[in-house]
Amino acid sequence: MKTIRRRALMTAFAGVLALGLSAASYAQQPTVLKLSHQFPASTGPNGDFRDQLAKNFAAEVEKKTNGSLKIEVYPGSSLMKTRSQFSALRKGTLDMSVLPLAYGSGEVPQVSITLMPALVQGYEQGLRWKTAPIGKALETLLESKGIKIVTWVWQAGGIASRDKPIVKPSDAKGLKVRGGDKNMDLMIQGAGGSPTNLPSSEIYSAMSTGVLDGALTSSTSLISYRLNETSKAVTTARNKSFWYMFEPILISMDAWKRLTPEQQKVVMEVGASLEPFAMAGAKRDDERLAKVYEDAGVTVVDMDQAAFDQWVAIAKETSYKQFAAKVENGQALIDMALAVK
Repeated sequence: MKTIRRRALMTAFAGVLALGLSAASYAQQPTVLKLSHQFPASTGPNGDFRDQLAKNFAAEVEKKTNGSLKIEVYPGSSLMKTRSQFSALRKGTLDMSVLPLAYGSGEVPQVSITLMPALVQGYEQGLRWKTAPIGKALETLLESKGIKIVTWVWQAGGIASRDKPIVKPSDAKGLKVRGGDKNMDLMIQGAGGSPTNLPSSEIYSAMSTGVLDGALTSSTSLISYRLNETSKAVTTARNKSFWYMFEPILISMDAWKRLTPEQQKVVMEVGASLEPFAMAGAKRDDERLAKVYEDAGVTVVDMDQAAFDQWVAIAKETSYKQFAAKVENGQALIDMALAVK
């Protein structure tokens, strides 16, 4: 009887021990977040810096959380279609993204201010939005919609064209041009062009087939999507550009709330620490764009102040007016943005 009892106790103890080990193992499992973006995977130091940004972010977060938080990066829309990402972040079906925020203007019209012509005219000015009233307003708005900004990233853009350079507004007259968002589209229309709205990942095909005559997009996308193969001319952002787009690292509030306070602290610290890397990458690509296109035999031009002023005059009569009239708190947002010098 004692032997039977001893065996029963040993079996019970083994069961408790196994349950304890199982629980400990479960507790040690890292939290895994998935980060989707549309940009090409980078394969070297000259690869798309936005993919490099995502990968560097993932590596640093894992390192600083001692592996308790891992981020899987899915470039090239391999996890989710480009236009689905904003909505998925809001719903919590996507954890993170490096995303042109203006892509979400169909659901949250106010975010289109992050691609308003000439509101931002330089990288340092754009980064100053982060601590200015306009930045705080954007953060509050986005968090109420289910999304949190982790890393502030701005990119200047140029104009690729299938024929002659597009520098001043009259050059766009009668052409089918991709702007990137409704505000750019309104300005293009005001210049006499025909705006076509599609994500940057679809420009190559549209330029190849003649669906587009020209396209505005970031310097990095002009390089990464090999638009030099479909273009005869490009207007760079080296001198002046009215096209500055906000392309931050974002996290779903659902994912954010699943993190421990320590993990949240690391995410935000790492995100902020990578902002100089992002700015340097964007500036580098503004310069590198010219060489890539020159080497491909494409005509490379820069925008001067006179042409820039012509575009801004049109934008104020089209994009600015419509945003102020149609978007809730639109004029207040424009005024806050203009206050950042």
